[in-house]
Amino acid sequence: MIDQRAAADGGHKAAQEALQRIFADSDSPVGSNLKTDAQRLHDVESSPFVHPDHMRVFAVANQKGGVGKTTSVVNIAAALALNGLRVLVIDSDPQGNASTALGVEHSEGTPSIYDVLLQRRSLSDVIVPVEQVPGLFMVVATMELANLDLDLADQADRAFRMRSAVQTLAENTFDYIFIDCPPSMSLLPINALTAADEVMIPVQSEYYALEGLTQLLHTIDVVRTRYNPQVQVTTILLTMYSRHQNLSMEVAENVREYFPAQTLATEIPRSVRIAEAPSYGETVLTYAQRSSGAIAYLAAAKEIAERGARGRQAQDATTQETRAEEGEQR
Repeated sequence: MIDQRAAADGGHKAAQEALQRIFADSDSPVGSNLKTDAQRLHDVESSPFVHPDHMRVFAVANQKGGVGKTTSVVNIAAALALNGLRVLVIDSDPQGNASTALGVEHSEGTPSIYDVLLQRRSLSDVIVPVEQVPGLFMVVATMELANLDLDLADQADRAFRMRSAVQTLAENTFDYIFIDCPPSMSLLPINALTAADEVMIPVQSEYYALEGLTQLLHTIDVVRTRYNPQVQVTTILLTMYSRHQNLSMEVAENVREYFPAQTLATEIPRSVRIAEAPSYGETVLTYAQRSSGAIAYLAAAKEIAERGARGRQAQDATTQETRAEEGEQR
């Protein structure tokens, strides 16, 4: 099976190279897509991924379902891990789609994030490796997680259970943690937002995108006020994008107008390969390495890593300026 997959991927790569030669100077949709893929791949492979100087914890959320949230979690996590980073995905959705997409067992009774949030197990006890992707680790979700709101209704610390669990990990255990939230505003996403330093919001390039985004930003403001003053929206990822459809381009333009600093330059295209990969218990990075979807997620992951490094440099510069001003005042 592995040899067949490798042969198929090699054939796909050869076909892609042939198409690039044919359409290299073409303004057709195929030619345009191939140029974009080639440029993205060149940029990704031109330098190694930057390691963060601290563990970056992301809540990945959108109250609107069907926006490619879980798909983006598993593929960006895989892209980072395949480029030398240690990454943990916490599946915080009772449907367990992230667990399925990464091919990890999550039937009822499997040690899961539910056990951690009920404080029956530590977080480190339920972390398992993802076999297909070295450096990628998983905490699965089970259907029992749907009962969490009722289970913790009388607990004063119910909004802080995820944060407490994450804080038990040593700072250098992982480079990135991604918490995949359900498309609702139950206790689960509240816990994720309380535990996170950063929020990534996948936004579908379709008509109602900004409406769902507005609702989520209000919820984040509430969490910031009540539970976690440090949490910030640092990343907005446009998904299901088609550069040849006016609606996609208009939505992208609107999102970038309102959130210029947060929106990644990379858009994730609509892709059959991306849609197929979870049915094989894989990410598109391992299922179809040279597909447009895989290349886009690699580019988005590298952009996230580089943005973190630039943010750190800006923070260091601000700190140095502050110290210099304090020195002058003395």
